[in-house]
Amino acid sequence: MKANKTAGNIARAHAGDRLMTALLYLCGGFFLVLLIGLAGYIIYNGLKSYYPGILSFDASGIGNQLFNTIYLVFLSLLISAPIGIMAGIYMAEYAKPGKMLSFLRTSIESLSSLPSIVVGLFGYLIFILMTGMKWNLFAGALAVSILSLPSITTTTEDALRSLPKGYMEGSMGLGATKRQTIKQVLLPACVSRIMTGILLAAGRGFGEAAALLYTSGQSTNLNWSDWNLTSSTCPLNPFRPGETLALHIWVMRTDGSLNPNSTNIANFSSAVLVILILVFSITVRAISAHQEKKMGGLK
Repeated sequence: MKANKTAGNIARAHAGDRLMTALLYLCGGFFLVLLIGLAGYIIYNGLKSYYPGILSFDASGIGNQLFNTIYLVFLSLLISAPIGIMAGIYMAEYAKPGKMLSFLRTSIESLSSLPSIVVGLFGYLIFILMTGMKWNLFAGALAVSILSLPSITTTTEDALRSLPKGYMEGSMGLGATKRQTIKQVLLPACVSRIMTGILLAAGRGFGEAAALLYTSGQSTNLNWSDWNLTSSTCPLNPFRPGETLALHIWVMRTDGSLNPNSTNIANFSSAVLVILILVFSITVRAISAHQEKKMGGLK
């Protein structure tokens, strides 16, 4: 009788496990189909809105806005990635448990929950008004970096904490210092998870609009034959105004609606933005997968 009761409990446990697994797969499949459908709809409608000259690098095309988007994300990652990774290393390997660590975690969580419009106003006050500068890409990159830091820091800390203790103990047992162990053993071992944090940060930068509204500006005037970094029309000058694709979409749906092609421009810009994020995501995943195979000794 006792054996029958045990068998019944095991059967119920297996049934519950199968039910919850099916529900989780159902939820995951639903959101996957929703994501594919949404991305497909945006890309289809965007490509359908294409017309000759829309990708040109002048006032009638979105070439300049596309370049500004990639350049701004590059600048923001150049700032946020080193700071976020170093902060994650400190919190995982150096910070002692206590009030200070709790305070840091609370600060990071609070920073991650800040609305982007608040960060934009903060950037406008600090990076524009207090410096006496005009709207510029570097100020926009700094604002986006503030939004990106929590994801990179948290991902790096979690990745380091999830590694087996044998990594640290084995390396230091062979005579390596803690700094050498972190640099040459721990960080390469969790590079794929760190890249995930950077990927999330980049995605935030590609789609950001509110924080850039008050920092990078809504205009762009580039001269592709001018490579003087101090010139306001030089494409690589980070201290010039630069409208991104996300901002351009917003402008085309509001103030730019008087443009007869505003709907087509907004639709096509949305498709380009989605494709850009997909290409960036796939590239980063491929790089992290290659690094994982390299660390595992696989070809």
